[in-house]
Amino acid sequence: MTIRLRPHHLLCMLTYVGKGYTDAFCTNFDAITSRLGDGEEILVVAGPDDVCAPVETLEGHHCHEASIVARDAEAAASVADLLGIRASEGARLTLDAARLAALRTAFQARTIRTACADCEWSALCDGIADAGYPGIRLTASV
Repeated sequence: MTIRLRPHHLLCMLTYVGKGYTDAFCTNFDAITSRLGDGEEILVVAGPDDVCAPVETLEGHHCHEASIVARDAEAAASVADLLGIRASEGARLTLDAARLAALRTAFQARTIRTACADCEWSALCDGIADAGYPGIRLTASV
């Protein structure tokens, strides 16, 4: 199968430690990080994706807001520049240990974090990255 991710979730997955909007969100993201770690392919999509699924219908959720669409564009550009790949809608990629390490190094150095401006989870992600990624759920086995 293929995991559908919007571009800014390519950054969110780096610091995911089991915290999120709801229990259903966390259960879902746990399953996604497991599949990603096993090398399952990512299809980059515009708009709500497999991560958003448990919260997309919550009233007031931001999945469709213009600021999130802008966040996706910034994340796609940052990831593409770093990895030398296309990371916008329709792109397909897989994660391996080298790509994941490159993403986390750049994230920790804050060189791919422009998409994270004004994100409500930014402080949590800062702390996780600054501490060396303790408790992260996504590890690459491929």
